[in-house]
Amino acid sequence: MEFIIVTGMSGAGKSTALNVLEDKGYFCVDNLPVPLIGKFIEIASSKVGNIQKVALGIDVRSYLNINQLEEALEKMKKDNISYKILFLDASDECLIKRYKETRRSHPLSHGDRIENSITLERKKLRFFRSQASYIIDTTQLLAKELKYKVEKIFINGEKYNNLYITILSFGFKYGIPNDSDLLFDVRFLPNPYYIEGLRPLTGNDKEVQSFVMDSNISHEFLNKLIDMIKFLIPNYITEGKNQLVISIGCTGGKHRSVTIANELYEQLLGGEYGLKIEHRDIEKDSRQKGI
Repeated sequence: MEFIIVTGMSGAGKSTALNVLEDKGYFCVDNLPVPLIGKFIEIASSKVGNIQKVALGIDVRSYLNINQLEEALEKMKKDNISYKILFLDASDECLIKRYKETRRSHPLSHGDRIENSITLERKKLRFFRSQASYIIDTTQLLAKELKYKVEKIFINGEKYNNLYITILSFGFKYGIPNDSDLLFDVRFLPNPYYIEGLRPLTGNDKEVQSFVMDSNISHEFLNKLIDMIKFLIPNYITEGKNQLVISIGCTGGKHRSVTIANELYEQLLGGEYGLKIEHRDIEKDSRQKGI
Protein backbone atom coordinates (compact mmCIF):
# COMPACT_ATOMS: atom_id res chain seq x y z
CA MET A 1 0.00 0.00 0.00
CA GLU A 2 1.23 3.48 -0.88
CA PHE A 3 0.61 5.81 2.04
CA ILE A 4 1.12 9.60 1.96
CA ILE A 5 0.65 12.02 4.84
CA VAL A 6 -0.09 15.56 3.66
CA THR A 7 0.50 18.23 6.27
CA GLY A 8 2.06 21.66 6.76
CA MET A 9 1.16 25.25 7.52
CA SER A 10 -2.51 26.20 7.33
CA GLY A 11 -3.02 28.14 4.11
CA ALA A 12 0.03 26.65 2.38
CA GLY A 13 -1.97 24.42 0.00
CA LYS A 14 -2.85 21.17 1.78
CA SER A 15 -6.34 21.03 0.26
CA THR A 16 -4.94 21.62 -3.22
CA ALA A 17 -2.42 18.81 -2.82
CA LEU A 18 -5.07 16.40 -1.54
CA ASN A 19 -7.35 17.26 -4.47
CA VAL A 20 -4.56 16.44 -6.91
CA LEU A 21 -3.93 13.08 -5.28
CA GLU A 22 -7.65 12.27 -5.16
CA ASP A 23 -7.98 13.06 -8.87
CA LYS A 24 -5.13 10.63 -9.53
CA GLY A 25 -6.75 7.72 -7.74
CA TYR A 26 -5.68 8.11 -4.11
CA PHE A 27 -8.18 7.41 -1.38
CA CYS A 28 -8.04 10.72 0.52
CA VAL A 29 -9.13 11.43 4.09
CA ASP A 30 -8.70 14.89 5.61
CA ASN A 31 -8.55 15.68 9.34
CA LEU A 32 -9.28 12.16 10.53
CA PRO A 33 -9.31 12.17 14.36
CA VAL A 34 -5.94 10.93 15.60
CA PRO A 35 -7.37 8.09 17.75
CA LEU A 36 -8.91 6.65 14.55
CA ILE A 37 -5.75 6.76 12.44
CA GLY A 38 -4.47 3.38 13.64
CA LYS A 39 -7.82 1.68 12.96
CA PHE A 40 -8.09 3.35 9.56
CA ILE A 41 -4.64 2.11 8.55
CA GLU A 42 -5.48 -1.38 9.79
CA ILE A 43 -8.65 -1.53 7.66
CA ALA A 44 -7.08 0.12 4.60
CA SER A 45 -4.15 -2.30 4.55
CA SER A 46 -6.28 -5.41 5.13
CA LYS A 47 -7.68 -7.68 2.43
CA VAL A 48 -11.13 -6.35 3.24
CA GLY A 49 -10.13 -2.75 2.62
CA ASN A 50 -7.80 -3.55 -0.27
CA ILE A 51 -6.91 0.12 -0.77
CA GLN A 52 -3.72 0.52 -2.77
CA LYS A 53 -3.11 4.26 -2.51
CA VAL A 54 -3.98 6.40 0.51
CA ALA A 55 -3.42 10.09 1.28
CA LEU A 56 -4.14 11.31 4.80
CA GLY A 57 -4.44 15.05 5.50
CA ILE A 58 -3.30 16.17 8.95
CA ASP A 59 -3.31 19.78 10.14
CA VAL A 60 -2.24 21.54 13.32
CA ARG A 61 -5.46 20.64 15.15
CA SER A 62 -4.29 17.01 15.20
CA TYR A 63 -1.42 18.08 17.45
CA LEU A 64 -3.77 18.12 20.39
CA ASN A 65 -3.07 14.38 20.31
CA ILE A 66 0.61 14.57 19.33
CA ASN A 67 1.63 11.55 21.45
CA GLN A 68 -1.05 9.38 19.83
CA LEU A 69 0.04 10.66 16.43
CA GLU A 70 3.65 9.64 17.00
CA GLU A 71 2.50 6.28 18.33
CA ALA A 72 0.42 5.68 15.18
CA LEU A 73 3.41 6.42 12.94
CA GLU A 74 5.69 4.23 15.03
CA LYS A 75 3.21 1.35 14.78
CA MET A 76 3.19 1.74 10.99
CA LYS A 77 6.96 1.30 10.97
CA LYS A 78 6.74 -1.81 13.15
CA ASP A 79 4.05 -3.25 10.84
CA ASN A 80 6.33 -2.56 7.83
CA ILE A 81 3.86 -0.07 6.37
CA SER A 82 5.99 2.55 4.66
CA TYR A 83 4.80 6.12 4.35
CA LYS A 84 5.95 9.43 2.98
CA ILE A 85 5.28 12.86 4.46
CA LEU A 86 4.60 15.87 2.26
CA PHE A 87 5.04 19.12 4.19
CA LEU A 88 3.66 22.31 2.63
CA ASP A 89 5.12 25.61 3.78
CA ALA A 90 5.04 29.31 2.91
CA SER A 91 6.46 32.53 4.32
CA ASP A 92 4.62 34.20 7.19
CA GLU A 93 3.92 37.23 5.00
CA CYS A 94 2.37 35.05 2.30
CA LEU A 95 0.19 33.15 4.77
CA ILE A 96 -1.06 36.37 6.36
CA LYS A 97 -1.94 37.74 2.93
CA ARG A 98 -3.83 34.58 1.99
CA TYR A 99 -5.85 34.64 5.21
CA LYS A 100 -6.77 38.27 4.73
CA GLU A 101 -7.80 37.66 1.12
CA THR A 102 -10.01 34.68 1.99
CA ARG A 103 -11.22 36.25 5.26
CA ARG A 104 -10.93 32.90 6.99
CA SER A 105 -9.80 32.41 10.58
CA HIS A 106 -6.62 30.58 11.44
CA PRO A 107 -7.40 27.27 13.23
CA LEU A 108 -5.38 28.41 16.26
CA SER A 109 -6.50 32.04 16.31
CA HIS A 110 -9.23 31.99 19.00
CA GLY A 111 -9.45 35.75 18.56
CA ASP A 112 -5.68 36.27 18.55
CA ARG A 113 -3.72 38.00 15.77
CA ILE A 114 -2.88 35.90 12.70
CA GLU A 115 0.86 36.54 13.17
CA ASN A 116 0.81 35.00 16.66
CA SER A 117 -1.23 32.02 15.46
CA ILE A 118 1.26 31.31 12.67
CA THR A 119 4.19 31.47 15.10
CA LEU A 120 2.46 29.00 17.41
CA GLU A 121 1.61 26.71 14.50
CA ARG A 122 5.25 26.58 13.36
CA LYS A 123 6.27 25.42 16.82
CA LYS A 124 3.61 22.72 16.89
CA LEU A 125 4.53 21.45 13.42
CA ARG A 126 8.26 21.06 14.05
CA PHE A 127 7.94 17.29 14.50
CA PHE A 128 6.31 16.69 11.13
CA ARG A 129 8.61 19.12 9.34
CA SER A 130 11.68 17.34 10.72
CA GLN A 131 10.26 13.99 9.53
CA ALA A 132 9.15 15.22 6.09
CA SER A 133 10.08 13.26 2.99
CA TYR A 134 9.29 16.27 0.82
CA ILE A 135 8.96 19.97 1.63
CA ILE A 136 7.32 22.29 -0.89
CA ASP A 137 7.45 26.05 -0.36
CA THR A 138 4.34 27.51 -1.98
CA THR A 139 5.17 31.18 -1.33
CA GLN A 140 5.88 31.90 -4.98
CA LEU A 141 3.64 29.18 -6.47
CA LEU A 142 0.32 29.44 -8.23
CA ALA A 143 -2.18 26.65 -7.58
CA LYS A 144 -1.40 25.06 -10.96
CA GLU A 145 2.33 25.12 -10.17
CA LEU A 146 1.74 23.33 -6.87
CA LYS A 147 -0.37 20.74 -8.69
CA TYR A 148 2.49 20.20 -11.14
CA LYS A 149 4.99 19.63 -8.32
CA VAL A 150 2.71 17.15 -6.52
CA GLU A 151 2.14 15.24 -9.77
CA LYS A 152 5.87 15.30 -10.49
CA ILE A 153 6.68 13.68 -7.16
CA PHE A 154 3.84 11.22 -6.55
CA ILE A 155 2.34 10.52 -9.96
CA ASN A 156 5.30 10.71 -12.34
CA GLY A 157 7.84 9.52 -9.79
CA GLU A 158 10.35 12.16 -10.85
CA LYS A 159 13.23 13.19 -8.63
CA TYR A 160 12.50 16.16 -6.39
CA ASN A 161 15.35 18.10 -4.79
CA ASN A 162 14.04 18.29 -1.27
CA LEU A 163 16.11 21.16 0.10
CA TYR A 164 14.49 24.02 2.01
CA ILE A 165 16.69 27.07 2.53
CA THR A 166 16.08 29.72 5.17
CA ILE A 167 18.09 32.93 4.99
CA LEU A 168 18.07 34.48 8.45
CA SER A 169 19.36 37.91 9.46
CA PHE A 170 20.06 38.45 13.16
CA GLY A 171 21.86 40.61 15.71
CA PHE A 172 24.79 39.16 17.66
CA LYS A 173 23.72 41.20 20.71
CA TYR A 174 20.52 39.10 20.82
CA GLY A 175 22.26 35.75 20.50
CA ILE A 176 23.32 33.42 17.69
CA PRO A 177 20.49 31.34 16.13
CA ASN A 178 20.77 27.80 17.45
CA ASP A 179 19.65 26.17 14.21
CA SER A 180 22.26 27.84 11.97
CA ASP A 181 24.02 25.59 9.46
CA LEU A 182 26.12 28.38 7.94
CA LEU A 183 26.84 31.61 9.79
CA PHE A 184 28.40 34.80 8.41
CA ASP A 185 29.49 37.86 10.37
CA VAL A 186 29.06 41.11 8.39
CA ARG A 187 30.05 43.53 11.14
CA PHE A 188 33.04 44.59 9.01
CA LEU A 189 30.76 46.27 6.42
CA PRO A 190 29.94 50.03 6.41
CA ASN A 191 27.62 50.75 9.34
CA PRO A 192 24.51 52.94 8.74
CA TYR A 193 23.98 53.27 12.48
CA TYR A 194 26.44 56.15 12.63
CA ILE A 195 24.52 58.12 9.99
CA GLU A 196 21.78 60.00 11.83
CA GLY A 197 19.30 59.93 8.94
CA LEU A 198 19.79 56.18 8.41
CA ARG A 199 19.77 55.01 12.02
CA PRO A 200 15.97 54.64 12.37
CA LEU A 201 15.70 52.86 9.00
CA THR A 202 16.39 49.17 8.27
CA GLY A 203 18.03 47.06 5.62
CA ASN A 204 14.66 46.87 3.89
CA ASP A 205 14.95 50.57 3.02
CA LYS A 206 16.71 51.59 -0.19
CA GLU A 207 18.70 54.32 1.56
CA VAL A 208 20.32 51.80 3.90
CA GLN A 209 20.85 49.26 1.12
CA SER A 210 22.62 51.86 -1.01
CA PHE A 211 24.85 52.94 1.88
CA VAL A 212 25.89 49.38 2.76
CA MET A 213 26.46 48.32 -0.84
CA ASP A 214 28.29 51.52 -1.84
CA SER A 215 31.58 49.83 -1.03
CA ASN A 216 33.94 47.56 -2.96
CA ILE A 217 34.28 45.39 0.13
CA SER A 218 30.52 44.83 0.31
CA HIS A 219 30.30 43.84 -3.35
CA GLU A 220 33.32 41.56 -3.16
CA PHE A 221 32.00 39.83 -0.05
CA LEU A 222 28.52 39.38 -1.54
CA ASN A 223 29.90 37.95 -4.79
CA LYS A 224 32.07 35.46 -2.91
CA LEU A 225 29.16 34.52 -0.64
CA ILE A 226 26.79 33.93 -3.56
CA ASP A 227 29.42 31.91 -5.41
CA MET A 228 30.04 29.68 -2.38
CA ILE A 229 26.34 29.14 -1.58
CA LYS A 230 25.55 28.24 -5.20
CA PHE A 231 28.44 25.77 -5.11
CA LEU A 232 27.22 24.20 -1.86
CA ILE A 233 23.52 23.83 -2.70
CA PRO A 234 23.79 21.01 -5.31
CA ASN A 235 26.25 19.20 -3.07
CA TYR A 236 23.88 19.43 -0.11
CA ILE A 237 21.08 18.10 -2.33
CA THR A 238 23.23 15.17 -3.43
CA GLU A 239 24.11 14.43 0.19
CA GLY A 240 20.39 14.33 1.03
CA LYS A 241 20.19 17.38 3.27
CA ASN A 242 16.63 18.74 3.43
CA GLN A 243 17.06 21.89 5.51
CA LEU A 244 19.68 24.63 5.32
CA VAL A 245 19.70 27.70 7.56
CA ILE A 246 22.05 30.46 6.40
CA SER A 247 22.43 33.02 9.20
CA ILE A 248 23.86 36.47 8.54
CA GLY A 249 24.60 38.63 11.54
CA CYS A 250 25.57 42.18 12.40
CA THR A 251 25.54 43.82 15.83
CA GLY A 252 21.82 44.56 16.12
CA GLY A 253 20.31 42.70 13.15
CA LYS A 254 18.74 45.82 11.70
CA HIS A 255 20.91 47.26 8.92
CA ARG A 256 23.86 45.35 7.46
CA SER A 257 22.70 41.78 8.03
CA VAL A 258 19.24 42.58 6.64
CA THR A 259 20.75 44.18 3.53
CA ILE A 260 23.05 41.23 2.76
CA ALA A 261 20.31 38.68 3.54
CA ASN A 262 17.98 40.43 1.09
CA GLU A 263 20.66 40.50 -1.60
CA LEU A 264 21.40 36.80 -1.15
CA TYR A 265 17.70 35.94 -1.23
CA GLU A 266 17.24 37.75 -4.55
CA GLN A 267 20.18 35.85 -6.06
CA LEU A 268 18.86 32.44 -4.97
CA LEU A 269 15.29 32.88 -6.20
CA GLY A 270 14.10 30.49 -8.91
CA GLY A 271 16.14 27.44 -7.91
CA GLU A 272 14.90 23.87 -7.45
CA TYR A 273 14.55 24.24 -3.69
CA GLY A 274 12.30 25.92 -1.18
CA LEU A 275 13.44 29.38 -0.13
CA LYS A 276 12.36 31.91 2.47
CA ILE A 277 13.87 34.87 4.31
CA GLU A 278 13.45 35.96 7.93
CA HIS A 279 14.72 39.06 9.74
CA ARG A 280 14.72 37.90 13.34
CA ASP A 281 15.77 41.08 15.11
CA ILE A 282 14.82 43.84 12.69
CA GLU A 283 12.15 45.26 15.01
CA LYS A 284 14.32 45.25 18.12
CA ASP A 285 15.36 48.81 18.71
CA SER A 286 18.37 49.60 20.89
CA ARG A 287 20.04 52.73 22.07
CA GLN A 288 23.41 51.04 22.21
CA LYS A 289 25.93 51.93 19.56
CA GLY A 290 27.02 49.52 16.90
CA ILE A 291 23.71 48.53 15.32
